[in-house]
Amino acid sequence: MTKSYDTYIFDLDGTLLETLEDLTAAVNYAMRTHGMPEHSLADVRRFVGNGVKMLMVRAVPSGEANPQFEAAFATFRAYYMDHSLDTTRPYAGIPELLAELKSRGKRIAVVSNKFCAATQSLCRHFFPDTVEVAIGEHESEGIRKKPAPDTVIEALKQLGVGKENAVYVGDSEVDLQTARNAGLPCISVLWGFRDRDLLKENGATTFVAAPLDILSL
Repeated sequence: MTKSYDTYIFDLDGTLLETLEDLTAAVNYAMRTHGMPEHSLADVRRFVGNGVKMLMVRAVPSGEANPQFEAAFATFRAYYMDHSLDTTRPYAGIPELLAELKSRGKRIAVVSNKFCAATQSLCRHFFPDTVEVAIGEHESEGIRKKPAPDTVIEALKQLGVGKENAVYVGDSEVDLQTARNAGLPCISVLWGFRDRDLLKENGATTFVAAPLDILSL
């Protein structure tokens, strides 16, 4: 990529924030509470990417067919909202990247499959001066979650910009599909929840190994 972008749409988990330990703790609290087997960090790393409901579908034995699924999902949500800041931190270099993008006059938004309240709370806590718009999962309002392009389209709308000079930044195959569906180029980060080989298998062509590398693209 040699084009200069004016708008950066970021994924959250695995891209801006290292959230895996807090997600795993919330999953396992729900598992213990409802008498289900717990999961490792590696398990949860595989489960994430399609939203927290799908995370729990993958974590709960038999998924939504399990009669305790809704109760376990509710337990997970309540616990996670109270503990989403226990160990979660921005990846090294992320605050500096966002600050530099803002200093250059770039527009910055976050779109996530994490439920909306958690997405906005985390962005307010960690990035109050740089992230202008934060959109999480709220399909009840007719905005489909990723990889549908809806959250990206909504973010661009709230920023008041078009997609002509926008780029999407994410760490997963879901992010690649989202960018494709939204008609945006995609920068794939290598510090997140997926490795280079899986990303390449899903069509990734532009990689960065560290946040500040985005500035040189």
